[in-house]
Amino acid sequence: MLKRKSPYNSLLIAGLILALIGASGVALILTATLPTVGPRWLFFFFLSAGATGISLPFIWYLHQRFGRGPAALRQTLLRQGLWSGFFLTICIWLQINRSLSLPIIVIMIGAITAVEWLLQFVQRPLRKRR
Repeated sequence: MLKRKSPYNSLLIAGLILALIGASGVALILTATLPTVGPRWLFFFFLSAGATGISLPFIWYLHQRFGRGPAALRQTLLRQGLWSGFFLTICIWLQINRSLSLPIIVIMIGAITAVEWLLQFVQRPLRKRR
């Protein structure tokens, strides 16, 4: 019996690669550099890559478990993973000067949710045509 290849294997492999690159980059930045401007931006880059890679399997599982209708596209899952990496990076960046607070977190989550909902709304007719 042949085992069918999942269309999400490439996405999960990309998530694993992003997580490994991000985690090793953050570890290297934290242990081997001084906190100057260049390494700080590299820290944010590696943090967003690692957070995106780590969140991709969880987002895929949530879509598998709670998704309605047709399966989500790989592009949609990747975009939602990028949103989570972006959110974590912005939270860490705001925490540097202690301006992160609960209302700001709620506003950011609401804004990201609204943008993702609008993108899903626009994408829905395109998915039905396929």
